[in-house]
Amino acid sequence: MAIDLQELGYKLRRYRDQLKESLEDVSRGTGIPSDRLAGIEEGSIRPSGDELLILADHWACDFQIFISDEDLAPFRDTDILYRRHGNAFSKEDRRAVREFLYLCETESFLMAELGQESREFSFSPVGSFYKGHAEEAAVALRTFFGYETGRSAVPRNVFTDFRRIGVHVFRRQLQNSNISGLFLSHIGAGPCLLVNYSEDVYRQRFTAAHELAHAIFDSTQEAVVSFIRPKKNDLVEVRANRFASCYLMPPSILANLPDPSKWPEAEAVRWANEFRVSCDALGIALKEAGRASDATAQRIRNFRVPREAKIDPELGGKLSSKARENKQALLQRGLSDFYAGLCFEAHDRGLISTGKLAEAILADAAELPEMAELYGRSLRYGD
Repeated sequence: MAIDLQELGYKLRRYRDQLKESLEDVSRGTGIPSDRLAGIEEGSIRPSGDELLILADHWACDFQIFISDEDLAPFRDTDILYRRHGNAFSKEDRRAVREFLYLCETESFLMAELGQESREFSFSPVGSFYKGHAEEAAVALRTFFGYETGRSAVPRNVFTDFRRIGVHVFRRQLQNSNISGLFLSHIGAGPCLLVNYSEDVYRQRFTAAHELAHAIFDSTQEAVVSFIRPKKNDLVEVRANRFASCYLMPPSILANLPDPSKWPEAEAVRWANEFRVSCDALGIALKEAGRASDATAQRIRNFRVPREAKIDPELGGKLSSKARENKQALLQRGLSDFYAGLCFEAHDRGLISTGKLAEAILADAAELPEMAELYGRSLRYGD
């Protein structure tokens, strides 16, 4: 198939520009001389097949994009994101977002190949009361999942919940600690949520629910970035926060708690840990539910759940300290048990090669045996 060298060069330059990389940066990352890269971008040099594969790996994308007549759809999502919030993303965070999108694309592909279907959830708000939209949607989603009342009504793993309705959820560390998460409506994969792993796990749970609200209500915006301190009176952010609060701490359950004004610190921390939220979020929720005065809510908000007491649902099971450390490092890059499970299952069934497996889990082939053991899998060789 003939390759349009001018179009190819333009696509390569677009990837480089989006990641704010110089030709020297790309050369260091790929081993391809910078003057040769310049010629490829200009359309005066035809790259080899190996060079295209190396460049695709460097930018975490499918090399087919470079050689096909496909338009620039892969850039649409990030174009919108950086046009609106470009100054918030460093070079390192742009690479993190690029890998996040690659994981979303791969997860979508693997789910289709493995015949894994998600359940569809939809909600149509009525009226113009944004907080009312959030409260009603939270009730609807909890009902959809079959949550009842009492302790069993507290969602233990929101990441799994949201994957069940076809949302791609990845936890990935970002350098900008002012960003709690982002939502992207991916042209191919659908709704994608990135949760900043630099936050503690309870904040990550709240952020995931917050970003899901954007997926429910704000999909037409295509890209939404959530900051730790959003602009005051931003009704879109108010609605997302209210949805997260009502999903994680339903007012109907808060109404039956003992009088919060009588809680000592240990009791407030216990209830926050029961809901898997921060004391800050619990204090706000109690006030919103009419269960706490301003003074009581503020007192509860000042307490802290000890970090060692917080439970990460994606770091479960009996792990040695070394295995736990390794798994945390992988979670920082976005590799959840769910995603890794899809990758290894696809490899077990012969749907992807060993090389593709390594690419999918952002690893070298030499790292595969150790990673397979960490996720409780075995490798099938011979492909």
